[in-house]
Amino acid sequence: MARHTRLDVLNAVHDAGVVPIFYNGDFQTARSIVLACRRGGVRVIEFTNRGDHAGEVFSELDRWAAADAPDMILGAGSIQDSPTASLYIASGANFIVSPATDDDTARLCNRRKIAYMPGCGSVTEIAHAEELGCEIVKLFPGDSVGGPGFVNAVRAPMPWSSIMPTGGVDGSPDSLKAWFNAGVPAVGMGSALVSSDIVADEAWDTLSERCRDVLATIKGLRGR
Repeated sequence: MARHTRLDVLNAVHDAGVVPIFYNGDFQTARSIVLACRRGGVRVIEFTNRGDHAGEVFSELDRWAAADAPDMILGAGSIQDSPTASLYIASGANFIVSPATDDDTARLCNRRKIAYMPGCGSVTEIAHAEELGCEIVKLFPGDSVGGPGFVNAVRAPMPWSSIMPTGGVDGSPDSLKAWFNAGVPAVGMGSALVSSDIVADEAWDTLSERCRDVLATIKGLRGR
């Protein structure tokens, strides 16, 4: 069962402005990634359902976090259907992210008061996800769909929309400025943040520093 309420999760995403996204099939490595992000000031992390037995790794990761890092908010990404979402929710997922919008998953998450962030690539899909009760929608793939210009255009007639891009956010000040100027509440960052070389070299201090730099840039863009 989720340890953090849906409102706490959504507020944490808005407050931080960035959600690191990663997958690793080794629990010890996954824990090191979470700890590095935590030291860098990040509280919300998306673990993607990308490999065999990924659910088992996530379950172990959540049990560890509950005991040793209770402030961390772990969610599950790359969730394609409601049975898989149920598996991760039973393992403690605090939020669910999908590459596309699945109505059954949205209903399941609403029933369990779990934040659901579905992937959308058009105005119609965004409107449909919002009709299903999704507070934040995932723009995916962000750069291919239309980038910051797309977000800015959508929010002209739909200023209430909270659109979080994944894909096309490289972490540089210019990239972050373009997205946040368009009105996004947060960005999802995968390999641009948790890169393969960092994982291979176990350069966890570098990952922590990247997180701090991104958070500082976002804070500056928000004028805080």
